Amino acid sequence: MLQHVAVGHKNLADYTHIVGRQLVEEIRSLADGLEGKRVLHLSATAFGGGVAEILYTLVPLMSDVGLHCEWHVMLGREEFYNVTKRLHNALQGSPDAPTPEEWEIYDHYNRLNAEQLADGWDVVVVHDPQPAGVRNYVPEKAKRWIWQCHIDLSEPNRSALERLLPLVRDYDAAVFHLDRYVPEELRARPGRPVHISPPAIDPLSPKNMRLSPEDAAFVCEQFGLDVDRPLMCQVSRFDPWKDPIGVIDAYRQVRAEMPAVQLALVGSMATDDPEGWEFYNRTVAYADGDPDIHILNNLNNVGAIEVNAFQSQADVLVQKSIREGFGLTVSEGLWKARPMVAGNVGGIPLQVIDGRTGFLVSTPEECAERSLRILRDPELGRRLGLAGKEHVRANFLTPRLLRDWLRIFKQA
Repeated sequence: MLQHVAVGHKNLADYTHIVGRQLVEEIRSLADGLEGKRVLHLSATAFGGGVAEILYTLVPLMSDVGLHCEWHVMLGREEFYNVTKRLHNALQGSPDAPTPEEWEIYDHYNRLNAEQLADGWDVVVVHDPQPAGVRNYVPEKAKRWIWQCHIDLSEPNRSALERLLPLVRDYDAAVFHLDRYVPEELRARPGRPVHISPPAIDPLSPKNMRLSPEDAAFVCEQFGLDVDRPLMCQVSRFDPWKDPIGVIDAYRQVRAEMPAVQLALVGSMATDDPEGWEFYNRTVAYADGDPDIHILNNLNNVGAIEVNAFQSQADVLVQKSIREGFGLTVSEGLWKARPMVAGNVGGIPLQVIDGRTGFLVSTPEECAERSLRILRDPELGRRLGLAGKEHVRANFLTPRLLRDWLRIFKQA
């Protein structure tokens, strides 16, 4: 059932000119004594979403500093992903929690994947709720188990959380993006620490490397965008929590004041998100054939370079989430030195400091007003963009995340 993910090779030294020699030397020092430790990352998908984005860089960098690090993806059928999507939504506050029959499906696939897990690991890091039940079946296959939760548990559906807690309570440690996401039940575990570590982006990946303005413009033109007209852009999954409908509402209000504006909604369809196509189609229907609303995904040949180009070319980047664990697309956009207008939820305020690195909003009306301010004042957009890039450089690049994990392993 488990699938090994090939991640290639990365060299920590290549990041020195971006993050500084001091951080790189600190990482090398922390890695002393961890050489040869067998570390496994276990997640639900190798494609689409922030966890996969993180692991494609974090795993090879862990290997580069001396760990024996691998990444495996659990496999399941559509019935499993239907359940885990409902669980994900419930843990973020949806009233629609999995039924007892659906929990049986969840347990069945976790058991099947657990049986396929090799033993002899020093640490297994289990990402998010989908594979959280694996440890329950084979705790002896690793010396230490760590559960990382990448979603916002601050206002969960209590029945879903109470069903999940027995599966994660016995992990040796837990990792969350923000302190307020940590359930009280996981704080009160003597000898089982909770660590706070926000995620990070890879500045050298195709999605985040620097594109020349000419290259970014060329790519955007291939998808029908007029690079001589203002562009608003949101990059995210097609998911109600990302509120693309609200983004269209904001765009329409901006367009009433500035008729030349265009909107690009760009996303990828993840293998563990069965609701994605349904919400994608709903978004297309809501756009109502507007030729200046460009709704694109990976099946339109939109990959990492294309996303980079859209973000680099945008006059305003939007991430109007109504619930968000962290929102790596915010850091990605800020890294391109573009002004960001984003939802005042979850981990976004860690990245967007209102009025300094972007604007925080709660409604389509606020999103439209802040977007218009930027579009009418390019110098304001430039200042916000430059401040945002430096904020990401200092806080949200992968070497800092690697340092966090080495500190966690030192305690494990």
